[in-house]
Amino acid sequence: MKQVNVLVVSKLNMHEEFLKDIEAVDPSVSARDASGLFAKELRQEGPGENKWTTETMIAALERDTQEELARGVDSRTEGRSLDSLLGEAEVMFANLIWPKNILARAPRLKWLHLSGTGIDRYLGSEVFGGRIVVTNSRGAVAVPIAEHVMALTFSLAKDMPRLIQNKGDKRWERFINIELSGKTMGVVGMGAIGSNLTRMAKGIGMRVIATRRHAMKREHDVGYVDEVFPFTELLGMLKESDFVALALPLTEESRKLIGEKELRAMKPSAYIINVSRGPIIDQSVLVRALKEGWIAGAGLDVFEREPLPAESELWGMPNVILSPHMAGSTDMRDRHVTQVFANNLKRYVSGQPLVNVVTKEGGY
Repeated sequence: MKQVNVLVVSKLNMHEEFLKDIEAVDPSVSARDASGLFAKELRQEGPGENKWTTETMIAALERDTQEELARGVDSRTEGRSLDSLLGEAEVMFANLIWPKNILARAPRLKWLHLSGTGIDRYLGSEVFGGRIVVTNSRGAVAVPIAEHVMALTFSLAKDMPRLIQNKGDKRWERFINIELSGKTMGVVGMGAIGSNLTRMAKGIGMRVIATRRHAMKREHDVGYVDEVFPFTELLGMLKESDFVALALPLTEESRKLIGEKELRAMKPSAYIINVSRGPIIDQSVLVRALKEGWIAGAGLDVFEREPLPAESELWGMPNVILSPHMAGSTDMRDRHVTQVFANNLKRYVSGQPLVNVVTKEGGY
């Protein structure tokens, strides 16, 4: 039986049975965790371009490694170097980043799996040269991200920040809020997140409309969507929406998709919610729109720069609810990601085509 060597280079908060779950896929699978070794290499190299991401990664990887050692878990990498483990790897599991010069250092590598979904930050990487297959965890946290959209929708509609502030001030203030049943939810992007969101919005009595990238004409009653608009009719969809949710990948086509024309097309009473990628909205224009009342407010989980700079005006706006890119960070995230990877690993071992393959050309 041919052994399939799986190397985890950045486990990052995955549950303690993660490696066992991987090896349980098939007797031929052997899993090793090089997260601690990778953290040491990152620390020696320095933070690089994205200081926040790298330092956060190092801290998390070192914490995971220390917790594992405290539990007495044998990582099976004692005395090994990162390069020796890379040299054996046929499959690699990575979270956010992976070792530099990966193709030269891992000559046997055939498949790289990413624990996230967005690949915009990776497009310049050598891994998209065609020698290896790259997959992501698309769909793994689609449900909790859709839930986060609904949480922001309810919070904006009921002005939860105002209620929380009043509680702190011990102020008994009654005010008019928005009834969501009968309102229109416009969804931009009908992938896994968008599809789950349409189901949830329909479930509370909202009218649901959406744009679909490849739709050629308007369609009615498609799944939970009352009306599907072609992407070319985005402005028309925005004009009809009381809440607009962005749930599409960041590509060259979608970068700054929402600018002045789009925000001015929305109702003054409408809200926009972004859980996809920050650069999909022209953030400086959004600030103007919120200050000048083109729209009523926003719920934002992603931003052009992350962490959001302290000097950003968004922090102080009462009609904006912010969350720090955490829509998919739930107590079940690692289990969902494990299942996506394990299912694909079963396909790999049995010689079936992998799912969730991402390409540089497609952008996702």
